[in-house]
Amino acid sequence: MYNVPYFKASEDAEVLAFMKAHPFVTICGMDKNNLPVATHVPVLIVERDGKCFLQAHIMRKQDHHVAFENNPNVLVIFQGANAYVSSSWYDQDQRGSTWNYQAVHAKGMLKFLSDTELFELLSNLTAHFEKDPESPSQVKNLTDDYMQSNMKAIVALEIEVMELQHVFKMSQNRNKKSYHNIIEELEKGDLAAIIVAEEMKKKSPQIND
Repeated sequence: MYNVPYFKASEDAEVLAFMKAHPFVTICGMDKNNLPVATHVPVLIVERDGKCFLQAHIMRKQDHHVAFENNPNVLVIFQGANAYVSSSWYDQDQRGSTWNYQAVHAKGMLKFLSDTELFELLSNLTAHFEKDPESPSQVKNLTDDYMQSNMKAIVALEIEVMELQHVFKMSQNRNKKSYHNIIEELEKGDLAAIIVAEEMKKKSPQIND
């Protein structure tokens, strides 16, 4: 991961908040032939005994399922909006164009959970993302036959996070005039560019002349 001091969060809480705000992740691993595999799933972030755990479920008998059974070492990628930044927006000459983005890499050990834990996870996942406690989509409102039938095809997992790395690259290395020029230009762009501009505004007080 790109590792430069001025592209870092000032507090660990900011990194955790970013992870919770971007829960649809990519889980990467290696199969028995040392070939890469990846899958894309929503995760729940659980803090327990001073440690961070990521919980999710995946389809059984897929390449990633088999790979994770053989090798529990995984990398989980959290990523937010990103946008191109033209050097023509800078208040400085002879500077290259770049890309602004935010990402967190969580390295950890994966283990598969029991069917009982799978049911609990599905209940917690649905409650977390559905929001409405009385929604017909809540697990408590689904029939046991439906749940048992669908649970046969999936397996729950939990990843104990061993290491967290992050990069919040939002032009913090530019002077204030360049920084605000970039924000103004991004606000003219697509939704991703606008989101990046909003994130840059939050960091504006940290920018030096």
